[in-house]
Amino acid sequence: MNHPRTPHPDVTVVGIGADGWGGLGDAARGVLGAAEVVVGGARQLALLPEDACRGERVAWPSPLRAAVPGLMEAHAGRRIAVLASGDPMFYGIGRTLNEVLGAPPRIVPHPSSVAYACARLGWAVEETEVVTAVGRPVARVAAALHHGRRLLVLSAGSGTPAEVAALLRDRGFGPSRMRVLEQLGSEEEHQREGVADTWGDGDCDALNVVAVDCCRAPGALRLGAVPGLPDDAYEHDGQLTKRHIRAATLGALAPAPGELLWDIGGGSGSIAVEWMRTHPSCRAFSVERDPVRAERMRRNAERLGVPGLDVVPGRAPGALAQLPSPDAVFIGGGLTAPGLLDACWAALPAGGRLVANTVTLESEALLAEWYRRHGGDLVRLAVAHAVPVGAFTGWRQAMPVTQWAVVKAGPLPVPESVSVPEPGFGTGTPNALSGDDR
Repeated sequence: MNHPRTPHPDVTVVGIGADGWGGLGDAARGVLGAAEVVVGGARQLALLPEDACRGERVAWPSPLRAAVPGLMEAHAGRRIAVLASGDPMFYGIGRTLNEVLGAPPRIVPHPSSVAYACARLGWAVEETEVVTAVGRPVARVAAALHHGRRLLVLSAGSGTPAEVAALLRDRGFGPSRMRVLEQLGSEEEHQREGVADTWGDGDCDALNVVAVDCCRAPGALRLGAVPGLPDDAYEHDGQLTKRHIRAATLGALAPAPGELLWDIGGGSGSIAVEWMRTHPSCRAFSVERDPVRAERMRRNAERLGVPGLDVVPGRAPGALAQLPSPDAVFIGGGLTAPGLLDACWAALPAGGRLVANTVTLESEALLAEWYRRHGGDLVRLAVAHAVPVGAFTGWRQAMPVTQWAVVKAGPLPVPESVSVPEPGFGTGTPNALSGDDR
């Protein structure tokens, strides 16, 4: 039977598990059986019986993302079935196809590895933190470590469990219980168990999920979930926004999921790091002219679980020219550099926030002038610490910090996800956490 050719690819994404064809429902089998082209990983394609799936089989090349547009164009007008591991919209190929096609493809989901793992462990999904190491550094796990919490790590391969164990030991969570769930849903399903402190380097099956019952070691530094981490959490040379001022600064910056920060005069990176720790989708560019501090900033970001921090070497405002538009700007140094405030203000969209801190009279005068022109909040923050005074205790005053915080006036831009779909398509929001799509 001949089918009419259409300018847009006829694409359906089918989720498949380690149990292969036997674990698929009638809808999924019908799509695969009728497909003229079946695209997927070599392992996934091998799970399909030749007699039931007669379409042309195309294995994903590597790197995958760059190949998607060309593959879709090459097979436009044919019925295409794309195989995805588990739920295609959970760290899967669904998001990439959404972007390439300009509209959400049809989806036939399958239980995700998280659903399988929580079912085996008896964990409530909504109470379980999930971090992916697929196409991302394992260091991201550090931001999710809190005593008593349950964590699932989506593995990039057989070596991921050992990497997770090493990270747990290094970050003071060596007593944490670990379970590695392999080949979930298949007849070869298997579970390994141990403690991070004694976990070896032996490889596990490539298809695995790591379950962690987080347990902080006695004496390990406690890191909370809100801004204002202990100063000892950072490697620094004194150029560090101290804990109480940092908490107040992040409160004024008011990070929200998916937002981007410019951190100018990054120092040790504490403002950018804690901005990114507020939500996995938050991003930051930190501008630092000193290469030694820039490298130190990278180490702090990795240790505290946000290795995606973009460190920009150079001087502002020149180093800002090629950066994407920010949702918020923090200026922690270099306020008096000619044109810096003007460049930051011009880059901010309506509704964007600008926060600047200073301890000098010259910069304070500049902030007072900008406050007069644009309003906002101009405050002085003073912190004193109790210290020994002979046999007694007294207060030692830190240098007061002048802070200007302002929201740029104007109508807010319409978010990209709020749009009217074309007839015949549902709505969908891109997943900012999508991994190496499979």
